[in-house]
Amino acid sequence: MSLDDASFRRAAGQFASGIVVVTTRGGHAMTVSAFTSVSLDPPLVLFCAEKIARFHDAVLAEGSWAVSILAEDDEKTARWLATRGRPLDGQLEGVAYHPGPATGAPLLDDALAALECRTTAVHDAGDHSIVVGEVEAVTAPPETADRGPLLHYSGAYRRLRSLPRTVTGALTPVTVRDHARPGFSAGRPLRSGPGPSPGRPR
Repeated sequence: MSLDDASFRRAAGQFASGIVVVTTRGGHAMTVSAFTSVSLDPPLVLFCAEKIARFHDAVLAEGSWAVSILAEDDEKTARWLATRGRPLDGQLEGVAYHPGPATGAPLLDDALAALECRTTAVHDAGDHSIVVGEVEAVTAPPETADRGPLLHYSGAYRRLRSLPRTVTGALTPVTVRDHARPGFSAGRPLRSGPGPSPGRPR
């Protein structure tokens, strides 16, 4: 069975992901959506880098890198650092940043959070490499953030929208008398919410 590339892209695009910018001390930067945390002990994260991208060889040669998690108003930065063929010099001109204390890699000032990492493993994965890094320093957001993340979904940048709060009532025992059901004990308390189906393992 042959797999249609366009169908695969559309299907994979239904998984919403956050957007980060990965940077190196040498000034290289790239927008990345394939990023995730891996382990808490030790603290590990990974991102995927396309092998034909100039950033791929640069980040592998550097051995350390930083991740800036973009906020919902950082779409312009995300688009610029995802542009193929952009100039190598001055990629972060016009973007406010400061060097990370652990790696020296640029951390974007407006990022929701930032992590500085040292490469611990690189895995071959088709036309990409999976780069795993141990987190050496973190810039965490305040507990009450006033901005949401920038997302990528179905081929477009998106933002979170808060849903109205719904009130969920507590489960209250009620008494039901039903003489029509065989084997039913009149007066047995029932829950007003959904429960397990008969015969279903609990």
